[in-house]
Amino acid sequence: MKSPSFRWVVLATSLAFVVAQLDVSIVNLALPQIGNAFRAGISTLQWVVDAYTLAFAVLMLSAGSISDRLGSRRIFQLGIVIFGLASAGCAFAPDGVSLVIARVIQGMGAAMMIPSSLALLNGHFAHQPEVRARAVGLWTAAGSAAMAAGPTIGGLLIELANWRFIFLINIPICLAGFLLSFRLKDGKVNTGSGKFDWAGQLSWTLGITALIATIIEGPKLSFGNPLVITGLVFFLVMFIVFLWIERKASRPVLPLYLFGSGTFNALLMLGAVLNGAYYGSIFVLSLYLQQVLHYTSLVAGLAFIPLTAGFVLSNVASARIIARYGTWKPILFGLGIFALGFAGLFIAGTDTPYWKLFLPFLTISTGMGLAVPAMINGVLGSVDKQLSGTASAILTTSRQTAGAIGVAVFGAMAAGNGYAILHGVYQASAVSITITVIALIIIYRIARKQN
Repeated sequence: MKSPSFRWVVLATSLAFVVAQLDVSIVNLALPQIGNAFRAGISTLQWVVDAYTLAFAVLMLSAGSISDRLGSRRIFQLGIVIFGLASAGCAFAPDGVSLVIARVIQGMGAAMMIPSSLALLNGHFAHQPEVRARAVGLWTAAGSAAMAAGPTIGGLLIELANWRFIFLINIPICLAGFLLSFRLKDGKVNTGSGKFDWAGQLSWTLGITALIATIIEGPKLSFGNPLVITGLVFFLVMFIVFLWIERKASRPVLPLYLFGSGTFNALLMLGAVLNGAYYGSIFVLSLYLQQVLHYTSLVAGLAFIPLTAGFVLSNVASARIIARYGTWKPILFGLGIFALGFAGLFIAGTDTPYWKLFLPFLTISTGMGLAVPAMINGVLGSVDKQLSGTASAILTTSRQTAGAIGVAVFGAMAAGNGYAILHGVYQASAVSITITVIALIIIYRIARKQN
C-alpha cells in the first residue's frame, strides 16, 4: 500500500486530538445548564469535568505501553471507537451519575487515542526532524484550537439546541478519524517480553483517583476531616507502592530509567504547569462570565474566541520558530507571555467590559501555544523511536493529571456566590503566575547548562 501523504497523516492523527481536547473545554460552558437539569452542586459539576480528565490520566500510561507493544494503529482505532460510543452515552445520560460514568468511558477512549496518535505521527516522520516538528505543530494546533474553541462551540450548541448536543458533535469526527486511519502505517514493534504490569496500573489508578477525589470533596468536608486526611495518606502510600512495583516489573507501565534525563523531567514539569493553570482557570472563567458578568451561554462562548486565535496562530508558527531557535527559547518566551496573560486577569470585576478581558485571553493562549509544540518535540526527540508511545503517554499523563488537579483546586477556590467566583479568579491567577515563574526559572537554568 502506498504511504500516506504528510497531510493525510496529520489529518488522521489530529482528529483524535481534536475530539479529546474539545471535550476538555466544551463542557465548561454547559456546566450551569447541566447543574440545572440534574439539580447538581459544584462538586458534581467538578466530577463531570474531572471524571474525564481523571480516566484520561490514570489509563494513559498503560495505553502508551500497549500501543508500543500491540501496534499504534490498532490501539488508535479502538480508542476512537470507544470515545465515539461514550459520547453518545453522555448525550443521552438520564442523570448526573450516568453522565459521570459515560465521561469516565470517554476518558478511557481518549487515553488510548492520544499516545497512539503521537506514536503514529512519530513513526512516519521520526527520521525527518524538521518535518516532524511541522507535523507536531499542526497536530498541536488542531487540538489546541479545539480546546480553545470548545466554549464557543458549546455556547452555540446550547443556544441553538441544548447541552446534550455538545457530545453528539464528537460522533462524526470520530467516524472520520477511524476511516482515515486505515491508510496509516501500523508501527507495530517488539520491545521485549514480559507480562503486562497490572499491579502498577492498579496502584497508579487507586492513588491518583484518591488524590483527585480528596481535592474535590475536601472543601465540602473541610480539610481537617478524617476522610480527607485518609485520602491523602492513601494516595501517598499508593504512590510509594507504585514506584516500588515499577522498579521490580519486567515491563513497567512507567519505565523509571526515562527519568534519568533532566530534559525529560523538565518537560514533564512544564506540561503539568501549563495544563494545571489553563484547565483550572478556564473552569473558573466559565463560571465568572456566566454567573458574575451574566453572559448567556452563546456570548460566553464567543468571549473565548481570543483563546482559539492565540493557540492557532502560535502553534502554526511554532515549527519555524523551533527550526530557528531550538526547543528552549520558544518555551521560555511562551512561559513569559503565559504569565503576563494571567496578570491581566486581575482587572476582572463585577462589571468589567469585555474589551479589557480580550488581551489577557489572547495572551494566555499565545504563550501556551508557543511552549507546547516545542515541549512535545523535545520529549519525542529525547527517547528512542520505539518508546515514542510510552514517552507521549507519560507526558500526557502528567498534563492530564495536573489538569484534573487544577480544576479541583481552582474550582474549590471559586465555590460559592458571585463574589466567591470573582475571588477565585484572582486566586487562580496568582497561583498560575507563581507556578509559571517557577517553571520558567527551572527551564532557564537547564537551557543554560545545555548551551
